[in-house]
Amino acid sequence: MKRSLTLLAMVIALAIAGSGYWYVQGKQPVREGELALAGLQGPVSVRYDARGVPHLQAQNEADLYRALGYVHAQDRLFQMEIMRRLARGELAEVLGAKLLATDTLFRNLRIREQAALMVQRIDHQSAPWQALQAYLDGVNQWQAGHPKPMEFDLLGIAPRPFTAEDTLSIAGYLAYSFAAAFRTEPALTYIRDQLGPEYLKIFDLGWHPDGALAAPLAAADWRSLEQLAQLSHAALGDAGIPQFEGSNAWAIAGSRTRSGRPLLAGDPHIGFAVPAVWYEAELSAPGFSLYGYFQGLNPFALLGHNREFGWSLTMFQNDDVDLIAEKTNPANPEQVMVNGRWQTLEKTQQSIAIKGEAPATITLRRSPHGPIVNDVLGSSAGATPIAMWWAFLETENPILEGFYQINRADTLDKMRDAAIKVQAPGLNLVWANAKGDIGWWAAARLPMRPAGVNPAFILDGSSQQADKPGFYPFSTNPQQENPASGYIVSANYQPAAPLPVPGYYNLADRGRQLDRHLARPDIQWDTTSSQALQLDTSNDYGPRTLAPLLATLRSIAQGDEEKELVEQLAAWRGDYPVDSTSATLFNQFLYELAFAALHDELGDTWFPVLISTRAIDAALPRLAADPASPWWNTRGSNEHTDRSAIVRVAWQRSLNHLRDTFGQDCATWQWGKAHTLTHSHPLGVQKPLNLLFNVGPFAAPGSHEVPNNLSAKIGPAPWPVTYGPSTRRVIDFADAGSAATINPVGQSGVPFDKHYADQAEDYIEGRYHKARMGAIPAQSTLRLVPAQ
Repeated sequence: MKRSLTLLAMVIALAIAGSGYWYVQGKQPVREGELALAGLQGPVSVRYDARGVPHLQAQNEADLYRALGYVHAQDRLFQMEIMRRLARGELAEVLGAKLLATDTLFRNLRIREQAALMVQRIDHQSAPWQALQAYLDGVNQWQAGHPKPMEFDLLGIAPRPFTAEDTLSIAGYLAYSFAAAFRTEPALTYIRDQLGPEYLKIFDLGWHPDGALAAPLAAADWRSLEQLAQLSHAALGDAGIPQFEGSNAWAIAGSRTRSGRPLLAGDPHIGFAVPAVWYEAELSAPGFSLYGYFQGLNPFALLGHNREFGWSLTMFQNDDVDLIAEKTNPANPEQVMVNGRWQTLEKTQQSIAIKGEAPATITLRRSPHGPIVNDVLGSSAGATPIAMWWAFLETENPILEGFYQINRADTLDKMRDAAIKVQAPGLNLVWANAKGDIGWWAAARLPMRPAGVNPAFILDGSSQQADKPGFYPFSTNPQQENPASGYIVSANYQPAAPLPVPGYYNLADRGRQLDRHLARPDIQWDTTSSQALQLDTSNDYGPRTLAPLLATLRSIAQGDEEKELVEQLAAWRGDYPVDSTSATLFNQFLYELAFAALHDELGDTWFPVLISTRAIDAALPRLAADPASPWWNTRGSNEHTDRSAIVRVAWQRSLNHLRDTFGQDCATWQWGKAHTLTHSHPLGVQKPLNLLFNVGPFAAPGSHEVPNNLSAKIGPAPWPVTYGPSTRRVIDFADAGSAATINPVGQSGVPFDKHYADQAEDYIEGRYHKARMGAIPAQSTLRLVPAQ
């Protein structure tokens, strides 16, 4: 009996294993053979290289884009589905009630309505529209004719066709991803109004620090703003969708390169995830060729190059969102004061489907200034309506046409004209061509605001603060063409411009580090030196933050070991290799210093909100350098504290935490143990699915705001990396057909595919692959032919 049961168990196990194997195999991409595709006018060759990148060759553009949609879908259909659901507020339908707040937020952003307007505005006979329709037809044909991705099976997703509204909704998600206003403006306004203007000094805001709200916000309003700030920050993370954060890009004229031709480098900084953000593909048709990096559901590359020209992008970080506190009519809370008269809020209702539950009905309200965004909090929202003015909703924004033209912009004039059509989100477009030109354009429609208005704070809707008289002409945007310096660098810092451009810019440290190298007259730049610069793990931030505190640290250090640690920090050059212990100690000390100085004023909600913003990066070095700052005095304490007392507390807490976390021997506090990268899949947040879908962890070099910007949140060790270079690219136009590139994970988003994570180790080790064009050695060939 025992032997029989054992044999039966083995047979069942083998059957399950066999079924599992065939199930997984049925989900894999098809990369060789011949398949029929309806709508093709002629055959399309799809050659796959060693990294799984498709190289498509078609006889016309319509066939090219239809085939691109088909092969893109087989590698990334689940990514496309999740992105459109996030942008359109439809995640709860497949992920359950925990995503209801995120769906409610995105419905309030009005992205889906704006996408529908954008579709109406587009000329449906134009080349961009025809290309989009062909691409979506390819996506939908693949979806209709093949087994669903396994994520669809696990979540119970019913396939439905993808539309142009989905594509343009994702443009709205992209624009929201850049918007720091939801966190920064409430936090800075809270500091100004609840703590006092003297607390703003460390932020160096410059304009109108005393504010001008007609009536101060009530405690309930502040609580709802806290919740809104937290929700907006968590929305993308909860859905497992990468957020756009920063970027590096530079273009170098041929006079400064070894080859004598321009060189282009770029690495957009985006949240890490599986699948990776970019889908690589080479497109070829008569009169058109491009090696592109594509986002889900977009047929036009956001990054790309060919033998004649190429471009990269960074986030502009311009402030294109204003939060506006509306004054309500005491006799009618559905009316707000705008331009001297009471105006009734527009109201609509929508239904949100929830997996396993009855649908939720939400009410959306809108003032003349924009959507009322704190309504997402329901009954916990304060009485004061907070409206959102957002350039994405207030501009025509022909971004689809803009990127169609960018994909073909081989001259300065063509690129400049295309950049004008990219209005939201704001992007820095860094470009070069083989003829010798280089250029940079800050692409955005920049709103005019009344004199003296600082949009870093919540504005008063009953006054003229929130007025927008119009937009500045594109000619006033920051831009450069063929500068005398012979190079252009873009790294998210505040650009020089004819007019002030408010924004939530990154610190200048990363840009200074890049500029310091690019300005060197003794270097003739090539692919190798540019790769080394992309992988640089140092900047001035750590040493300049520590400099005013070193005397205090030396005075409070106890014993030989602590004194040696202080001297190591004093000698530290701000670099972050995986074997550094000073990097680990500095990062822990930075957090403890921020907590000890700021938490007593900001509390458990506003403190984490503030340290999630870019404002904290600029504030901490200024705080460290100012012994008279009011932040040093502990609120609620009978004892007066000063900088020395806070530094002492931060130092001891840092040592205690690192000893508890990594051991008593400080030689084991290595950066690579504390700072790790895991590429997370949307389903990998649930154990044990993380073992199936996630990739990593890897010991990670680099840090926040160094060129190799593998960035983690400010907090206690250990530090999981949240974002960084979403690809690294270097193109020397003397041999653009052998450009260098790397994907952080792999080309495919299909679990168990050989290209799911085949580049992850090379990425973390700083290795590159060739982005070859033309007659590449194919690993396999798929031939798509017209359906009979």
